[in-house]
Amino acid sequence: MVIFAAILALQGEVAANSAPAYTVQVTPTKETTVRRILHALSIASAIAFLMACPMISLAQPAMEVTLTRLDCGSGFNDQRRFSDSYAYSNPRVPFTFSCYVIRHGDEVMVWDTGYELGSNPSAAKVSLSEQLAQINVKPYQVKYVGISHFHADHTGQLAQIPNALLLIGEREWAALTSTPPMAGANVAGFKHWLGGGGKVEPQAGDKDVFGDGSVVILRTPGHTPGHQSLLVRLKEKGAVILSGDAVHFRENYESNGVPGFNYDRSQTIASIERLKLIEKNLKATVIIQHDPRDIDKLPAFPAAAR
Repeated sequence: MVIFAAILALQGEVAANSAPAYTVQVTPTKETTVRRILHALSIASAIAFLMACPMISLAQPAMEVTLTRLDCGSGFNDQRRFSDSYAYSNPRVPFTFSCYVIRHGDEVMVWDTGYELGSNPSAAKVSLSEQLAQINVKPYQVKYVGISHFHADHTGQLAQIPNALLLIGEREWAALTSTPPMAGANVAGFKHWLGGGGKVEPQAGDKDVFGDGSVVILRTPGHTPGHQSLLVRLKEKGAVILSGDAVHFRENYESNGVPGFNYDRSQTIASIERLKLIEKNLKATVIIQHDPRDIDKLPAFPAAAR
């Protein structure tokens, strides 16, 4: 910008000093030329500063972003189910269900909602809306609800935040709305949005939720056709990746383990590799949502990571 302005200023200087036809032409000396260039550069600097001033005055301070984990249930699972290559032998391992609240300034997003209360022995004992109340969030204040995928253990309490814009993978939405719906899809959980009572935005790719790169939905298909994970960038803690069900245990993540029930094996592995690259490049903290060993990576409720 400064160089461009200097050229314009120098051209103006030359034009201003170009002699009319009736004046005597004087060949500029080297010293005169240097003075003109320096003068043009000083003018250019002033122009550049003035051009930048409006931008500086209009710039908004970065919004504070926080991340809070909600307890959306706990229980046990047969780890042998989570490897199609017979990697595990333990028939009973702890299994947790996590939901999250992201605050972006005054805006609120919920990520996953757990089982519907009472629908499963592993379902939470305290509802999503009750936990939101403990952190001073009313259900109608939730602007976005991001869903990793359509299974019941991630979508059971959607109905408690009906005003939220549903952010869901395009292929998940297609599976829900097909005739018949895809096996395993929790159609009942999406009744409000399927009936036109709520707004939905299916994503074919990644989604920058707030438009500033602080919260990005990541396309990570494999577990289901339109599975998604979430990247949250915090000022103090740094980048955090919420896995969804791209992986279920640390062992899956470390060894690219694939459950036999996943939709697509090659997509699962590609998605795990993508998350590993993001982790490496951003020095991110990976949180595996179903692995209870990862709960302590975030402050205990109701505190938030910043």
